[in-house]
Amino acid sequence: MYTFNSRIRYSEVDKDAVLTMESLIDYYQDCSSFQTEDGPASMAFLKEKGMAWVLNAWQIEINRFPRLGEEVIIGTIPYLIKGPMGFRNFFMDTKDGERLSIANSIWTLFDFVKGVPCKATPEIIEAYPVQEKLQMNYQDRKILIPEDGRKIKAEDIVVREYHLDTNNHVNNGQYIRMAMGLLPERNIRIISMRAEYKKQAYLSDVLHPIVIVNEMLDNNIYTVCFNDDEGAVICSVQFKTRRDT
Repeated sequence: MYTFNSRIRYSEVDKDAVLTMESLIDYYQDCSSFQTEDGPASMAFLKEKGMAWVLNAWQIEINRFPRLGEEVIIGTIPYLIKGPMGFRNFFMDTKDGERLSIANSIWTLFDFVKGVPCKATPEIIEAYPVQEKLQMNYQDRKILIPEDGRKIKAEDIVVREYHLDTNNHVNNGQYIRMAMGLLPERNIRIISMRAEYKKQAYLSDVLHPIVIVNEMLDNNIYTVCFNDDEGAVICSVQFKTRRDT
């Protein structure tokens, strides 16, 4: 297990002074990056070998978003490394032990020189000591695009430099930011989020988003698909929400 402590900043909250979904993703990404940087398989080590971890899928369950100024503990637990695949949990707790959020993530170690997935080396395995995975309702990493529901065509998005990460493709958290901005309603409370990443998008690529709204008795499901020029899905993000009353 790897953890670090923080306090919710003004720059991380919304108009109601609670942590945003995008900032929660940032915390989880930072946590995994900090663990990587502590070595022995740091980002510099991976870059030298032409390798990087590429995220395949997120599943995040939210019990409560913390408020401005709250002290929190962010943690990650790698629980399986098999061939080129890596599986890790994340969590955010209050300093008193309240579980605010829990997540599962699936990664692939990719050799960008050869253009193929590659097995984890001994240094990489040493960098991520595995532990027992956390208890949560694990869902399939694949997101089925609803055939029914209300479809909303959104404006195209051109990939800019600020969308990119150190691998020079769109950072996984940026898709979440884009998807959040496309939701047709604002007075909602997100209780879970899933994301599936199928392809990489690069500088100047054009994303063609479609939002599908499925209204249910207690919850609404919003599925946001980012498609390429040929209509193939690059990334899909799905939010389960509860309307605030």
